[in-house]
Amino acid sequence: MQQLKMIPKVDRVLEWEAVRLLLAGHPRTLLLKAVRSVLDRVRGAALARRLDEADFSESTLCAEIAREVACLSRPSLKRVINGSGIVIHTNLGRSILPEAAREPLSTIAFSYSNLEFDLEGGVRGSRYSHVESLICELTGAEAAIVVNNNAAAVLLCLSALAAGREAVVSRGELVEIGGSFRIPDVMRLSGVTLREVGTTNRTHARDYSDAVTTGTALFLKVHCSNFAVLGFTAEVSASELVALGAAAGVPVLADMGSGNLVDLSAHLPCAEPTVQEFVRAGVDVITFSGDKLLGGPQAGLIVGKKSFIEPMKKHPLLRALRMDKLTLAALEATLGLYRDERIALNEVPTLRMLTAPYAELAARAKRIARQLRRRTPEAVSFKVSEGFSQAGGGTLPLLNLPTLLIEVAVAGLSPNEVESRLRKAEVPVIGRISRGAFLLDPRTILDRDLDDLATALAALGSAG
Repeated sequence: MQQLKMIPKVDRVLEWEAVRLLLAGHPRTLLLKAVRSVLDRVRGAALARRLDEADFSESTLCAEIAREVACLSRPSLKRVINGSGIVIHTNLGRSILPEAAREPLSTIAFSYSNLEFDLEGGVRGSRYSHVESLICELTGAEAAIVVNNNAAAVLLCLSALAAGREAVVSRGELVEIGGSFRIPDVMRLSGVTLREVGTTNRTHARDYSDAVTTGTALFLKVHCSNFAVLGFTAEVSASELVALGAAAGVPVLADMGSGNLVDLSAHLPCAEPTVQEFVRAGVDVITFSGDKLLGGPQAGLIVGKKSFIEPMKKHPLLRALRMDKLTLAALEATLGLYRDERIALNEVPTLRMLTAPYAELAARAKRIARQLRRRTPEAVSFKVSEGFSQAGGGTLPLLNLPTLLIEVAVAGLSPNEVESRLRKAEVPVIGRISRGAFLLDPRTILDRDLDDLATALAALGSAG
């Protein structure tokens, strides 16, 4: 244990000139944390007898402390380069906001605003008024309200419309999404009794009708956006469910999940219903996400008939679920683009990535590979190959979008080592490993990512 005696005490380290210089530019508590962290690591390595005498020198320890201070000073939430090809990547923040949201976000973040102040009347206003009329304009709904995500939207609707009573839902629609969020759990939390009907693969109109009792509060329809049941199947459409509800005097609540405001049938080889279709079908209340197919910030939008929406604005739960001013600013800017479908398809990054033509992606992949080849050492090699991108975010589960992938190889490094080192770069690069190769998908790589991507790959090539 002779090496343990070589580890300096914290007070002595704080007197070193290099550490005192660090103290001049950083909080003392941060520096103390860095010093103790480094000394703890040295102590552990010494116990394992993995150190040389030089590892205990003042210069070595000061360098380690400086690196630890820099690491502790960096924000935990950071920008990453998404080369995975998953457009709505839940782990990477889902949808990227359109450029149209940049200026409103900056203005509202660093200024006071009329968040809850009626400038016309000079009295207290409602934060929901800033987007309600725009949402109604786009969807055709009578009224709207917005909360912090779609799970919150479902919780609020169930609590306001069916607490203490029953909600009838098909067994095939009792979904679980990321983070173990389950529809049955939300129903229990809202005080609603779940009444399952039908089977996993087939539910018929009579199943709903036969389930109606004096305790039935609503019919619940859940769009299975993150999985698909194929083969011998049957489900009751939104319009059929509305007719059943009208006959039984039972309102219909539809959780659409992803939330789609544009008919994508001309651009994608799979069907995805729009919110407008559900409104026209007569569904009483509809909930959907703001940060999936809509391509905006995380939010839960509730639209429908005024008689059902207005009471929710006075519900006690709304206070706990409300949106902040930055989300409202970003959502309003994103929704504004949908006034012209062509503009939305071009300027909402999620829609632009999903609908990008294969020829455009192929040309982009080849161009990026050429640029990277010129800016990286010979140890790094690139080639392009056919592949697929995915929507992600629990959206369009059967959709495989043809793309041209960039295979990255580094001499002396396995694909797993390439993935690990790029993930830990100054600007992390997230790709995927398939067919024994590390792959980057140009569909989700932004133009502004290319310089940092080249820097990360050049460093990787030198290290390799």
